[in-house]
Amino acid sequence: MQRILVVYNPRSSRASVVRAEVLDVLNNPVQMQKMDLSGKMVGKYEVEKTNVDDNAAKLAKLIRDDDLVLAVGGDATAVIAANGVLLSKKDATLAALPYGNFNDLSKMLKVKTLADVFKAKSTKLWPLEVSLDGKHLRYSTCYTTIGMMAEATELFDNKKVRKSLRKGHKSSWRSYPKLAKWYFKNRSKRVFLPEFKLNGLLQKKSTTDYLAVNGKKLARVMRGGAWYKNEKTFWHTTGRLKNFFRLSFFMAKSMLKHVPGEETKGDKLEFLNPATIEFQSEGEYKILENVEKIEIKKAEQFLKVLYL
Repeated sequence: MQRILVVYNPRSSRASVVRAEVLDVLNNPVQMQKMDLSGKMVGKYEVEKTNVDDNAAKLAKLIRDDDLVLAVGGDATAVIAANGVLLSKKDATLAALPYGNFNDLSKMLKVKTLADVFKAKSTKLWPLEVSLDGKHLRYSTCYTTIGMMAEATELFDNKKVRKSLRKGHKSSWRSYPKLAKWYFKNRSKRVFLPEFKLNGLLQKKSTTDYLAVNGKKLARVMRGGAWYKNEKTFWHTTGRLKNFFRLSFFMAKSMLKHVPGEETKGDKLEFLNPATIEFQSEGEYKILENVEKIEIKKAEQFLKVLYL
């Protein structure tokens, strides 16, 4: 019997909406029958007050072959669910519903409602795998950034900011004024990335950011192509975004055409001295200390996902 395993955060500001629109429906026999889901077992994983990677490891232990893992929430919930499925090594399928701010994965796969999930098709998503000093760090379905853009996402860890933004499914445009305010406040004091080599080539000292893009949207407005369908390569770039005019050009091209950069089979960032850097994937931010090397490549295993 296939299980539907719902992954959600009971402490999120939209938890009551998640219960009403997803959990209550899946636990209602009449509604299940209408969706032709009678007899399917429904379980849930409640995100704990730890961190993304700890939750993904715990979720992985619960996943079985043939499970439908349904991430219902924002980017953190989707990251936890995706990493949980991949870490489990089970033949499970992932779907993501948007109940957060940017909702990168659900927007990339165009699944918006519970009804969409059960009429969506299955496809292979080849995620990015990030390694830190030779050890696995995290899988990323949409994108990973290092540097100033990664640091800016810490803004959304603030509870007041999160609460003010979460009104309905289409709230991400309201985030940009807050990001702009952060940028103008911090760009003058922002230090550049520690000196590093990218695939053996020494980068300019004025480099502020590294980006690896795997999906059509980066924070909704930046276009990256459908690299998640590609088994071997992805899109990458480095930038000097402390300068407002460089940032403006970068954003304009990203919105109208695609993120500036080029195709790569894999990247190795080697820091000349052990470094402290800001890292994020799908908006989930963390500080990494004493870093000597970061590697980004396509994962050896694909992720089964539902898309429209």
